Amino acid sequence: MAETSSRSAELEIDGKLRHFDIDDPKLPGWVHDHALESGGFPYDHKLDKEKYAKQLEKLQIELVKVQYWLQDTGKRMIALFEGRDAAGKGGTIMSIRSYINPRSARVVALSKPSPTEAGQWYFQRYVSHFPTSGEIVLFDRSWYNRAVVEPVMGFCKPGQYEAFMKDVPQFEEMIVDDDIHLFKFWLDIGQEMQLKRFHDRRHDPLKIWKLSPMDIAALNKWPDYTAKRDQMLERTHSKLAPWTVVLANDKRRAHLNVIRHILGSLDYEGKDRDAIGEIDDKILGFGSKFLK
Repeated sequence: MAETSSRSAELEIDGKLRHFDIDDPKLPGWVHDHALESGGFPYDHKLDKEKYAKQLEKLQIELVKVQYWLQDTGKRMIALFEGRDAAGKGGTIMSIRSYINPRSARVVALSKPSPTEAGQWYFQRYVSHFPTSGEIVLFDRSWYNRAVVEPVMGFCKPGQYEAFMKDVPQFEEMIVDDDIHLFKFWLDIGQEMQLKRFHDRRHDPLKIWKLSPMDIAALNKWPDYTAKRDQMLERTHSKLAPWTVVLANDKRRAHLNVIRHILGSLDYEGKDRDAIGEIDDKILGFGSKFLK
């Protein structure tokens, strides 16, 4: 269980200094009132729950077709999910994996490197989890820890960061050249939405395990994460391995558009384009330009 000592922060949001105490049971009004619209989110309401469920079911049927296609053809797929803490990575992965066979669809969520792993080639522990023929691997955080989390939190040296930023395009070119379907998703949320989700975790006994010391440490580092996010999207977005950016304040819209993008990018047998529907270009776009 997360520690319960008072953890508060003074945050500058929209030019105003705001006080936020995660241990206060009452969510501040300025967080509650602006969470959904924060970060420039284009809708003032969440997608209707019933509408979401109907659309999601159609997309999940298509994902089952994708799994059969991968198994029949021996093709492989990797999707990695990055974003700030509480961006909804785990829930998005769950929406993809709910009805496909877990024997050939794995989720990889690695803890911090062991001493042995820390002494290896940086990409080595990720490569060991890559899919074999017919498999899907979904990374809940990935090698891009070195692009954002590690430099912000001081877990890597500047030289290690620069070496990674130089090497990762070549690394991903090798993945794609080996005929692996590679998807890179950045789930983007506004600051007030992150604070609301942190607060929900702190005061829900079923979610408190999700609140980590890293979450608390991130409270005062929003601008640092933003700067590293922007550099990552600018320097590691390529034609072969593009970044798909998803505005994720509304998890329902995020889930649907992530799955639609995956389905639309694959030429699988029995594809039903009407069931897939259209991607919402207010929610999903590509590279750093989508956030400007």
